[in-house]
Amino acid sequence: MAELLTTIFFIFAVIDPIGSIPVYLEATKEFDTVHKKKVAIRASAVAFLILLFFIVIGQLILDGMSVSLDAFQISGGVILFLFALTMIFGDGKPELEKKRITDYKHVTIFPIAIPSIASPGAIMAVVLMTDNQLYTFQQQTITTLLVLLIIGITCLILLTANHLHKRIGNYGITVISKIMGLILASYAVQSILSGISHYFGTI
Repeated sequence: MAELLTTIFFIFAVIDPIGSIPVYLEATKEFDTVHKKKVAIRASAVAFLILLFFIVIGQLILDGMSVSLDAFQISGGVILFLFALTMIFGDGKPELEKKRITDYKHVTIFPIAIPSIASPGAIMAVVLMTDNQLYTFQQQTITTLLVLLIIGITCLILLTANHLHKRIGNYGITVISKIMGLILASYAVQSILSGISHYFGTI
């Protein structure tokens, strides 16, 4: 049970639904309420399909390239760590992605679905968490369902974005995103250490 909760919390941290609120509000500011809800639902669905694609295809790509588990853990950990650093020390996920909005008529896929929800960090994380060499099919299925759960929570958060934004504020959202970045950085370092330890036979 504790491991399940840890996985849920990690997926929540890497997807960072709270951090997507300002991006969603900025991207849909010219839409009416009905259109905003449609964008939230569609963007969440697209984000899940993107993550599902990498859960299924990511392992095949790695196997085809003959990438070892140790190499993938180390490289994946480094990428996740760098991504986490941008969340902690950068302008913050919301501000960075809000600046990328240039076309307000086509915001469902970019920037809401990707990279706000299905971020590069989230994509790398789900591939790491469903590695065939580490996890059974049952474990990978559970992880996929947990990703779906968090995407569902993300959708609900976006549907109530206006209310949550008023309660939390931009400052609160930035603080939460930085905390999520810190958690992600810890996981990334653990992945790097595990890869190095296994490669040199210290565990």
